[in-house]
Amino acid sequence: MNARCAAFHALHRAARPLLLPNAWDHASAAAFAARGYPAVGTTSLGVAAAAGVPDAAAATRAENLRLARALRPLPVLVTVDVEAGYADDPAVVAGLAAELAALGVVGLNVEDGRADGTLDPPELAAAKVAAIKAAAPDLFVNARTDPWWLGTPDPLPEALRRARAYLAAGADGIFVPGAPDAATVAALVAGIDAPLNVLHRPGGPTLDELRALGVARVSTGSLLFRAALGAALDALDAVRSGAAPRAEPPSYAEVQRLSGASRP
Repeated sequence: MNARCAAFHALHRAARPLLLPNAWDHASAAAFAARGYPAVGTTSLGVAAAAGVPDAAAATRAENLRLARALRPLPVLVTVDVEAGYADDPAVVAGLAAELAALGVVGLNVEDGRADGTLDPPELAAAKVAAIKAAAPDLFVNARTDPWWLGTPDPLPEALRRARAYLAAGADGIFVPGAPDAATVAALVAGIDAPLNVLHRPGGPTLDELRALGVARVSTGSLLFRAALGAALDALDAVRSGAAPRAEPPSYAEVQRLSGASRP
């Protein structure tokens, strides 16, 4: 396994979960790297919204490749959210994984949720995982399952069933967004023999609480992108009303420095 991929795999520890900020462009990823985060992910909503297309519509394959290429010089490990792989054909999904690996990406998320609000058959999602691992074995494949996100009846047993199928196909970790409470997260940790990734939810379990439960990775998802958009609107409203902005934004010079950030 190459050293960068090995370093990313090693960050997934239940005793010290990886807090993964999700970026949508070079500036956001560079800012997170400058704050000392060793790895960043991409946010499918942020990438899609920045491109003017809907999320989860299999419309951002080219944008993610361009973003991965732009992030390659940064001193940070990058994992990419590829939605459901932008195709039903596992071979096509594997081709994308190989392209991303060639750009220096160390991991990817692939999900079983579909744009129509249903879940992929678990056999199809598992076949995508297996194809990715065959094409790019060093990548950390974080297989996402969406029973809570999509309102599946009895989501816990469905999530566990799918997690086991994806692990048998070669997944390195399991991502279960939408788990509603600490008891459910604990049941997922107990039932999944691999690093568990959950989504941070404002008002939900804290990072320390998730650490105590045995979670190995906590993603911010689209939260930071939405927060940035909200801060821009707040600043605009402050200009219109004459009020002082609630937060001081990074300076022009700071952003210029981020644009020149590169890997040592």
